[in-house]
Amino acid sequence: MPDLPRHPFDDDKLREECGVFGVIGTADAANFTALGLHALQHRGQEAGGIVAYSADTGFNSARRFGYVRDNFTSQKVMDTLPGDLAIGHVRYSTAGSKGATAIRDVQPFFGEFAMGGAAIAHNGNITNADALRKELIERGSIFQSSSDSECIIHLMARSLQRNIPERMEDALRRVEGAFSVVAMTRTKLIGVRDALGVRPLMLGKIGDGYALASETCALDIIGAEFVREIEPGEMVVITDQGIESRRPFRQSKPRFCIFEHVYFSRPDSILGGQSVYETREAIGRQLAIEAPVDADLVCPVPDSGTPAAIGFSLQSGIPYGMGIIRNQYMGRTFIEPSEQIRNMGVRLKLNVNRALIKGKRIILVDDSVVRGTTSRKIKEMILDAGAAEVHFRIASPPTAWPCFYGVDTPEKEKLLAATMSEEEMRHHLSVDSLKFITLKGLYRAVGRIERDDASPQYCDACFSGDYPVIPADKIAAGFKLKAAE
Repeated sequence: MPDLPRHPFDDDKLREECGVFGVIGTADAANFTALGLHALQHRGQEAGGIVAYSADTGFNSARRFGYVRDNFTSQKVMDTLPGDLAIGHVRYSTAGSKGATAIRDVQPFFGEFAMGGAAIAHNGNITNADALRKELIERGSIFQSSSDSECIIHLMARSLQRNIPERMEDALRRVEGAFSVVAMTRTKLIGVRDALGVRPLMLGKIGDGYALASETCALDIIGAEFVREIEPGEMVVITDQGIESRRPFRQSKPRFCIFEHVYFSRPDSILGGQSVYETREAIGRQLAIEAPVDADLVCPVPDSGTPAAIGFSLQSGIPYGMGIIRNQYMGRTFIEPSEQIRNMGVRLKLNVNRALIKGKRIILVDDSVVRGTTSRKIKEMILDAGAAEVHFRIASPPTAWPCFYGVDTPEKEKLLAATMSEEEMRHHLSVDSLKFITLKGLYRAVGRIERDDASPQYCDACFSGDYPVIPADKIAAGFKLKAAE
């Protein structure tokens, strides 16, 4: 399958990593999994897969390119996935081939072991995958995909432990990076978070069964009760007898990804006991305190800038308005039929509310600036509609470093903030003013009084260059850490 065409608006955003889901102890588990993946679609739109187990038919899988709604709503497909145990995955490629060009890269992955089959799905990134892959190939392993996640299957196959959960523990101790994993055997649903808890994983209760999901919104859609977050460094093994909690890793201070609060997670999810929506509104309030400006209207860059824009408006007292309207029906797979339409760029997805904008001093609130290409086009649209001034306020600090923990980030030199000061960025974007929330301000907004520079409470490497897990493969390829520059 060729790469899916991408719209310019989407190319200027950090790409969500992946989403994982699993359920045990309920009939038609694959159907619940499809619903859960639908709720997690924002975390990966390239491809999705489901593996289910039935005592009558064994393990069955379906892996498809594209959206969940286009692939896992067909009764014909779902009838091939019977059973009361299933796991699923939605994918955006951050390792392996980009654009989901090979079906073999689509998760979950399945393997047959001496003690039975197991399937695994992974959200995050293994930062020593290249080294592990080289070692495993030299020892005789044959890889079927270009995904870093397949390393876990091969490590499990080579483990000498007596059962699959113990083999998974053994394998994951060899793995570096950030990961949340859901896995299944014939009788068990397994969930694991890395020792730092960089990526989220939630536990829910549905009837007599349980569910695991990247976000609570996926539990909501199936009517599951949110129980708790899987803790950093924890493995849960769920059977019809209940839940067993294990601690396979050395205890570390958690470093949850702070950008989950800013952008990745859905606003109706709960993270760390906090509403994502309310946190983003608090970020907007803090931004208004740090970077006030005299203006007439606060407008979000939809949709991710909306909660922060509301918070900015409430704090500043400047009216809020939908100055930009998003076309909800122009998806990532839109086929651009001509050069003329390609040149329309952002206008295919966003349109200015001219009657609201004309003659006004506008504050545009967005979640981030990556390359800056979309920001320039939006600014031009606002000015073309007759705005008197354009002021950008960004609900995250400058993104100056790439993420190696499951987020597809441009190379460092392509990040606007990596090569320009704030004033240089303002000049580059040709706006009247440009301000980002400070990193300390972001910590305050998400519930921390102050960032401890000696021991940060979150993973904020994309802003600070402080990587909690050394990206070994990238360093081997020539990447220089902040201290080495």
